[in-house]
Amino acid sequence: MTTETPAPSKPRVLVLFGGRSSEHAVSCVTAAGVLEAIDRSRYDVIPVGIAKSGQWSLVSADPAAWSLRSDVLPEVTATAQAVVMGTADGGAGQELLVAAPGSVPESLGGVDVVLPLLHGPFGEDGTLQGLLEMADMRYVGAGVLASAVGMDKHFMKVVFAAAGLEVGPYAVVSDRQWRTAPDDSCERAAALGFPLFVKPARAGSSMGISRVEDAGGLRAAIEKARAFDPKVVIEAGIEGREIEVAVLQGRGLDGPRTSLPGEIAMQPGDHAWYDFEAKYVDGAAAELSCPADLPGDIIDRVRVLAGEAFDAIGGEGLSRVDFFYTPDGRLVINEINTMPGFTPISMYPQMWAKSGLGYTELIDELIGLALERSTGLR
Repeated sequence: MTTETPAPSKPRVLVLFGGRSSEHAVSCVTAAGVLEAIDRSRYDVIPVGIAKSGQWSLVSADPAAWSLRSDVLPEVTATAQAVVMGTADGGAGQELLVAAPGSVPESLGGVDVVLPLLHGPFGEDGTLQGLLEMADMRYVGAGVLASAVGMDKHFMKVVFAAAGLEVGPYAVVSDRQWRTAPDDSCERAAALGFPLFVKPARAGSSMGISRVEDAGGLRAAIEKARAFDPKVVIEAGIEGREIEVAVLQGRGLDGPRTSLPGEIAMQPGDHAWYDFEAKYVDGAAAELSCPADLPGDIIDRVRVLAGEAFDAIGGEGLSRVDFFYTPDGRLVINEINTMPGFTPISMYPQMWAKSGLGYTELIDELIGLALERSTGLR
């Protein structure tokens, strides 16, 4: 008598997106790209959205439901049924439950890996990563500390400087400093020289950022940034080209892998700079040059520095590292993004595509890296 060997089960991937930050819509757009490209023959995909209220819900797996249209920003809305982590018998574990008021929770089954496509606070900053760590759930991307450091432009610069990477001049304005001594805060910022870039310390996707040409514009720019984050980072303008490198964790004990460097050139049209719509909606607004037109030794150097930045924060999974290449040949690090925009027209997947790794294959590699790593301290 012969018996058939059951087909191996597919890894179950929880695609998690939305969230409580100002980058909620960006996260939804990223999820649309991933849901479109992920290989459904290899993975059992469970799409879960996080509403702005923080509630988790089982949502549509149709990418069109989360795509960005010119007149409507995609948004996860709360439902009567909430998704929670746990097990049907009340223990902690790698299982999802659907719970509704007055009903017995129903199990959605186990989860092998979480793909957390969240940008900004309460998703990219270590908070969600801590929750997943406590639940012993494997997940794609940076861990708790690396996520927190990568989200905070202040401590990011402190870590980079300690690792020997060159950072530009900057000042930090805390909530207490602004409330108690706003004039002193403005004086410290003005001492850096103009132009200045005023940014929320823990936000991305160009949210709340202003270029300030003189002291008269500082207060309004700081208040604009504070609408997104009570902590503000003010950076001296640096003359130079903006060069970016995509980083991917190595397999096993191998070091990080780096893409060819890329450079964005804005095309004539409606976008004065690389704003939200240029990043996520209008694929013709900007042109990626990859590899960037740089001397060969600078290409090699910026890739090495990107790997060093990834290691400096203890990166895992993926990151995009941004530099200024100055006229005198210096490479000044601007920032690292541990969950960069991940739509098909975003810089991170485009640079890997130009370096020989396609969008679907990149998703496979990130899931594979997460499945390989252990839970707990690493």
